[in-house]
Amino acid sequence: MSWTRPGAANVLGVNISAVNLSSATRRIENAISLGKKGYVCVRDAHGVIRCQRDARLRAIHNHAFLVTPDGMPLVWALRRAGYADAGRVYGPDLMLSLFRAGEASGLRHFLYGATAATLEKLQTRLLEKFPNARITGAYAPPFRALCPQEEAGIAERINRSGTDIVWVGLGSPKQELWMAEMRGRLDAPMLIGVGAAFDFHAGLKRQAPKAIQKSGLEWAFRLVHEPRRLWRRYAVTVPGFICLSALQRLGLRQFPTDDAPGAIRAATGQAADE
Repeated sequence: MSWTRPGAANVLGVNISAVNLSSATRRIENAISLGKKGYVCVRDAHGVIRCQRDARLRAIHNHAFLVTPDGMPLVWALRRAGYADAGRVYGPDLMLSLFRAGEASGLRHFLYGATAATLEKLQTRLLEKFPNARITGAYAPPFRALCPQEEAGIAERINRSGTDIVWVGLGSPKQELWMAEMRGRLDAPMLIGVGAAFDFHAGLKRQAPKAIQKSGLEWAFRLVHEPRRLWRRYAVTVPGFICLSALQRLGLRQFPTDDAPGAIRAATGQAADE
């Protein structure tokens, strides 16, 4: 597998950060303390395959502060690339880790996504687990495209909250597109897309047991529980990832990361060095 910039490996054209849960938590905390702005994509194999068909989405990932390996196939790819300490950074676990760390450091959290009912349950359960957590606000956006006035109002609301982290639970790729589009309007140092973590921590969906998560077969667990919604996704993702990874490892196909400034500006509206 080809090497990219230090601390990341090119996995089918997406720079996956060589982190584990502890190091990802530290890097995000350090960035916030230094006032560095960015966004974090929590990525699985399905998302990497989706990036094959969407150059803008791929560029969004490759301009992220971190792209964490949310899935054992990506962890194994990092370890093959020489990153022995790489470990799974599962979105729900990252959320709990930063809430736990934030109790001591005073991190402020804003919850964006899901429904009002889900957010209410989520806040209740998070505060039960982390009574000293600082949740500065929550907002459930409508299930449609927002008009410019609505986007401006949401940005103002989040900025008024004074939050350090905006947790984004819109599902992929909507949350990655939202983070890239809103990054320049928000004062919060970090935006983190965590997908179904809101539903899991609100107690609305069941997570796979840890043993299944570590085995790399979490996709099968989820497929059993949501076959109608997920069968088509995994019918494409699993064989597609295996085949394309083999081509990359054998050097039979190149997967550029599209780090050119033009690709980044097209994806995020920002300059490459921002």
